[in-house]
Amino acid sequence: MTAYDMDNIFAKILRGEMPANKVYEDDEVLAFLDIMPRGDGHTLVIPKTPARNLMDIEPDALATLIKGVQHVARGVKQAMGAEGITIQQFNEAAGGQVVFHIHFHIIPRWEGVRMRPPASEMAEPDVLAAHAEKISAVLNAG
Repeated sequence: MTAYDMDNIFAKILRGEMPANKVYEDDEVLAFLDIMPRGDGHTLVIPKTPARNLMDIEPDALATLIKGVQHVARGVKQAMGAEGITIQQFNEAAGGQVVFHIHFHIIPRWEGVRMRPPASEMAEPDVLAAHAEKISAVLNAG
C-alpha cells in the first residue's frame, strides 16, 4: 500500500497552509466547499486523522467520519434547498481518487439538473463564499 503523503492539499488545508471555504469543523472532521463543484454547494468532508483512503483508515476513525458526513449532508441539503444528495467516495487513481486523503463528496441535487463534469470549472470565489455562509449557518445553528 502506498504511504500517506503529508503534503497533499487536504493535509495543507488541515494545517492552515492553504485556504478553504469551511462550513463545519469539530475535533475529528472538517467540511469545506469543493473549488470545482459538480453542483452548487458541493462539499467535501475529511477526517483530521491522516488516512489515504477507505482501505487504510482505522475503523473507529471511519465511523466518526461517516457520522460527520451524515451531519454535513443533512445540513447541505437543508441549506441549499436540495431535493436529494449524491455522496461519492473514490479510492486510488484507478478508482477516480485525485487527492490522496480520504474524503467524501456531498453534492446537492435537483430534478432535471445534471451534475457538472468532474474538475471541469473553478467556481467564482464570491459564489463559494455565499454558499459557504448559507451552509455554515445551518450546520452551526444551535
